[in-house]
Amino acid sequence: MKLLYTIALSLLLFTSCNTDNKTEITEPIDYTAQNETDIVAYIAENNLTATRSDSGLYYVINEQGTGEQPTETSNVTVAYRGYFLNGNVFDESDEEGISFNLSGVIQGWTEGIQYFNEGGSGILLIPAHLGYGSYDYSTIPGGSVLIFDIELLKVN
Repeated sequence: MKLLYTIALSLLLFTSCNTDNKTEITEPIDYTAQNETDIVAYIAENNLTATRSDSGLYYVINEQGTGEQPTETSNVTVAYRGYFLNGNVFDESDEEGISFNLSGVIQGWTEGIQYFNEGGSGILLIPAHLGYGSYDYSTIPGGSVLIFDIELLKVN
């Protein structure tokens, strides 16, 4: 009797697992065309003079700077403010900035910071494929265009 009870309980446990509750792995959504349209509209609405790189990154150089120019593996100190197309800020540093290696950040920063010399400042308009892609990341919704006002304080 005990054996039958154990078998029945085991069957109940294994068959009651609801496979409908499994998290589906979805294919990433390609936001490239929509991001391009949104960035171009933002540039026009804000009267910016931006340059588009081959990767799809847009950047505005307000001040080129006169110091050293970083490479993709440089350690840098950057003061920044990050916000969405609607102006909502999602992150910012203090005026002393933060230090990091350019090889350890999103592609839009790795590429974009290299357009400035130490002491330079400007704007990076980063499409999702150069940011966090099509998936949510912390407070950043998937597919988001990220805008950063940056100042390259130091190439360390």
